[in-house]
Amino acid sequence: MRVLVVDDDPTVAEIVSGYLDRAGYDVERAGDGPSALVRAAANRPDLVVLDLMLPGMDGLEVCRRIRARGPVPVIMLTARGDEGDRILGLEVGADDYVTKPFSPRELVLRVESVLRRTRPAATTHPVHGAGITVDPAARRATKNGLELSLTLREFDLLVFLLRNHGRAYSREELMREVWGWDFGDLSTVTVHVRRLRGKVEDDPARPQLIQTVWGVGYRFDTTPFEEAV
Repeated sequence: MRVLVVDDDPTVAEIVSGYLDRAGYDVERAGDGPSALVRAAANRPDLVVLDLMLPGMDGLEVCRRIRARGPVPVIMLTARGDEGDRILGLEVGADDYVTKPFSPRELVLRVESVLRRTRPAATTHPVHGAGITVDPAARRATKNGLELSLTLREFDLLVFLLRNHGRAYSREELMREVWGWDFGDLSTVTVHVRRLRGKVEDDPARPQLIQTVWGVGYRFDTTPFEEAV
């Protein structure tokens, strides 16, 4: 699988590329936003490792433009402590982030985790509820017959919540079940719930499907809609 590494620090880019290459990935490199967009357009990657702080065009804009062309998973590299920037990265469609300084081995594991979730699920059947249909094998979701444009994590979160409708899950549980992490920044879950509400709710300010259970977390509620199957 092809991974595009975008970082203006040659040392970081070389180390990351080396670890990914040894893990069996076909790696391309870009040192700035415009060249990253050119490479992504010419040879679409399966995943992008994207530094937030880039010269000329920052990683947020690069992520927006890449995501506008199609559902390519993005792992964003951010400086430690820049929580606002990390949240912005998730808001524009990044599927994951790693804070600098980071372990290259951890990054490879994150890449493997994200790509594993992009592979079609051969044995899972479509799930229906509240006018929404999700097909895990095709990685396609619709509401009232109209296709939903979801990122990788948004899709996984919707599948999990719809499949387990009626039960409340804490953010820690969702991080473990959907992201596969036993630890991490719980704002990741909060941001993805907010983004998902913006795409599946009739009125995201008054959510009827993905409800907040105060003191617990979130619950997908199909009532008074049809039951999920």
